[in-house]
Amino acid sequence: METVSIRGNSTLICVPIMAESVEKMAIDMDRAKASGADLVEIRLDSLTTFNPDEDIRTIIKASPLPTLFTYRPKWEGGQYEGDENKRLDALRLAVELGANYVDVELQVASDFIDSIARKTPQKCKIIVSSHNYENTPSVEDLGNLVASIQATGADIVKIATTASDIADVARIFQIIVHSQVSRVPVIGLVMGERGLISRVLCAKYGGFLTFGTLDSGIVSAPGQPTINDLLDLYKFRSISHDTRVFGIIGKPVGHSKSPRLYNEAFKSAGFDGVYMHLLVDDIANFLQTYSSTDFAGFSCTIPHKEAAVKCCDEVDPVAKSIGAVNCIIRRESDGKLLGYNTDYVGAISAIEDGLRGSYGASTSASSPLCGKLFVVIGAGGAGKALAYGAKEKGARVVIANRTFERAKELADTIGGDALSLGDLENFHPEDAMILANTTSIGMQPKFDETPVPKLALKHYSLVFDAVYTPKITRLLREAEESGAIAVSGIEMFIGQAYEQYERFTGLPAPKELFRKIMSTA
Repeated sequence: METVSIRGNSTLICVPIMAESVEKMAIDMDRAKASGADLVEIRLDSLTTFNPDEDIRTIIKASPLPTLFTYRPKWEGGQYEGDENKRLDALRLAVELGANYVDVELQVASDFIDSIARKTPQKCKIIVSSHNYENTPSVEDLGNLVASIQATGADIVKIATTASDIADVARIFQIIVHSQVSRVPVIGLVMGERGLISRVLCAKYGGFLTFGTLDSGIVSAPGQPTINDLLDLYKFRSISHDTRVFGIIGKPVGHSKSPRLYNEAFKSAGFDGVYMHLLVDDIANFLQTYSSTDFAGFSCTIPHKEAAVKCCDEVDPVAKSIGAVNCIIRRESDGKLLGYNTDYVGAISAIEDGLRGSYGASTSASSPLCGKLFVVIGAGGAGKALAYGAKEKGARVVIANRTFERAKELADTIGGDALSLGDLENFHPEDAMILANTTSIGMQPKFDETPVPKLALKHYSLVFDAVYTPKITRLLREAEESGAIAVSGIEMFIGQAYEQYERFTGLPAPKELFRKIMSTA
């Protein structure tokens, strides 16, 4: 029996076409159609040579999709620097020749709409746009802006603002939701990496369209995802009003493979959720701003794991002992935030499995960590989790950190010893020690960095690195070359994700699927 994909929203996906020639535009329009776009935005200001009458006719005839024509001037963030009358004449021509949509800036919209209204009515819808490259105004100011745009006679309102904080996006969501009452379609997007959720969740709130680029990095506005990410990573078509929102809270966060893992698993289970990258500066402000139970659960990564403890209404005793939370659940019944730590289980299990593999199958009920000297690099949230977990398994724990005071503080808490990171190179009271890096040293794009010189690694029997992008860090590569067992952060990542998935969904974790996804991610 054939499966039918159910579309959860009416939000359109528009691909910006920004080629330098009409011939290249034709190729890109076909690519947009093949990628699953609903329409294309023809950026006339990207053309190096432009003959309006001939080129617009050619583009409309060649396009396999509905067309939106934009001729963006420099003063509104585009590339056009010529005569204003010629620019507006070209857009009027696009209306006459059969464009489906034309985008015109608020500053010139009233006169433009008046000029085309005097002619025979066209099928073309007029999008009146306003771009703010500085910030996102208050809800009141945004509401006034929408009213100003509507007053021009616009068919569709477009507002693009800039996020200085991810909480700014909530104001745009409010405007989109309010527009459902007035029945005037609104495109509301927030530029920049912090505004990514506006480009995906507009489907949940009823935005008219979003933009997805053909190629990564070639964008018509900052922060646009690719159409491939919209459709394949975020499952954009299945997002509905009822879709629950999950995500990874971090800074940086764009490297995280979590959205790929959870979104694939959600789809496989038929679970109505979407999992996002969330670039968060202030976790308390984020959780307070997005307080709806629709924002149902979050993973926490660097540097928010310790601050997350204070943000939760209830904290699991283990997470409280560690002093770090990497999983937050918003309880549906009362909206309370519940904090957990799944890091230590994933990491310690991966390290134990690595040790057991080296000794052959162990018949002993005790942990292979028992009695081992276990060196943890880093005294942040993940460092605390590893130190706590190792101590629980009977290891002797040493904390090494750039700031000795922080290392000492953690060591005193768990009953271990402390070192400054600089002293670690010459620290080898015994051989066959365990080393666990919980810092971001060696994470992309700084592939060539390592927390410990290669010469010091010969004293360790196993080296674990919590970094999993890249899968094999310089630390792990040099550990293997020195004869140590190397355990990738991928193992910790998958291990901690099992419990998070089950807490997010109430469903058993699809462990085989997780491993399959991460092997190709």
